[in-house]
Amino acid sequence: MASDWIRKLLGEWEGFEVIDVEQKPVGGRQPVPEIVLHLRALPDHPKRCSQCGEPVSEVHDVTERRVRDLPILDHETWIVFPRARVRCPRCGTTVEAVPWLDKYQRMTKRLAEKIARLAMVLPVAHVASWFGVHWETVKQLHRRALEAQLGPLTAESLRGVRLLVVDEFAIQKGHRYATVIVDAETKRVLWVARGRDRAALRPFFDLLGTDGCASIEAVAMDMHAAYGEEVRANCPGAAIVYDLYHVVAKYGREVIDRVRVDEANRIARADGPGPVREARRVIKGARWLLLKNRTNITRAESVRLDELLEANESLFIVYVLKDDLKQIWRCSDPETAERFWHAWYRRALASGVAPLVRFAKLLAPYVPGIIAHCRYPLHTGLVEGINNKIKVLKRMAYGYRDDAYFFLRIRAAFPGIP
Repeated sequence: MASDWIRKLLGEWEGFEVIDVEQKPVGGRQPVPEIVLHLRALPDHPKRCSQCGEPVSEVHDVTERRVRDLPILDHETWIVFPRARVRCPRCGTTVEAVPWLDKYQRMTKRLAEKIARLAMVLPVAHVASWFGVHWETVKQLHRRALEAQLGPLTAESLRGVRLLVVDEFAIQKGHRYATVIVDAETKRVLWVARGRDRAALRPFFDLLGTDGCASIEAVAMDMHAAYGEEVRANCPGAAIVYDLYHVVAKYGREVIDRVRVDEANRIARADGPGPVREARRVIKGARWLLLKNRTNITRAESVRLDELLEANESLFIVYVLKDDLKQIWRCSDPETAERFWHAWYRRALASGVAPLVRFAKLLAPYVPGIIAHCRYPLHTGLVEGINNKIKVLKRMAYGYRDDAYFFLRIRAAFPGIP
């Protein structure tokens, strides 16, 4: 029983057998304890060409190889075995195929698989430190495992995709961005590319092909012009759906913030006594209060907000119209949504508040994409959640030097639901 257990512990090596086990303690240039398994080739086991896989009988020469294996207990484990070069009638002189060793690798398949599995959940640097290998080795092993897991991205693998969500995320400091495309139905990340221009989307649509582009029914996105232009160029039949979150965020930056600052500056120019300065301070400090939804503020904040809006007409107008603008996305009927938009637009123009008037005029060309939400209730909130997990991936690795590897990790983290 004990010998069977030891044999399983030492491993089974197809085409070879263990003839000796050497233990090397720590000392000198030996920083960790080692176990070295010495193997010999089984004489009755046929050798095969590593190129074509055919059996080969003629051996050119034999050299001794040393490769890493999974640790045994707390010992670093090495395999020493004879590897033959054979003369294949089809491929010429080449090395024999070893089933438990990948081509050109200096570690066994099972060790490579273990490293790749740990790299799925741990930073590459930590895995490299644990096994005592270079971080580039860990990255390459993990990258190969991800490519095998995901398979090639082809038009066939994208078949059946109808609804897309497109958004951007910060990949580095200094306003460097990447674009992510998600299948809205399965929540699978389909595409990641550096940049947020048309060139970032174009290879995806090229991959989809004519039939794939024709099957796209709707694409949700923010109001970034480049995304809309590329979608229209490749999927003219697809509806573009503009997301509530991005429109309201833009309203907050360009209308509420602008009016708040203008009102604070207007009061400052009055240069009045203490109450005037206090009014300016209250307006300047109300940014987040004005941007919050009514449902998310406390009782004390509600009282403060009511007092602020009662004291300033311009802030009252833009705050009320912010909530009314959201109602368009709550309409389930396109005709109702369009009537609501026209009513909102007239009120915005009649308000006389310059930032609000300017925003309404800029928003008007995007209205078809807003009303399209009635037919396709899509939003980029799905991608915002994905972006949060992407940030976690970046923090785990302290950033990535290799875009292709990083984008593979993102796709593997979001394989979608059946």
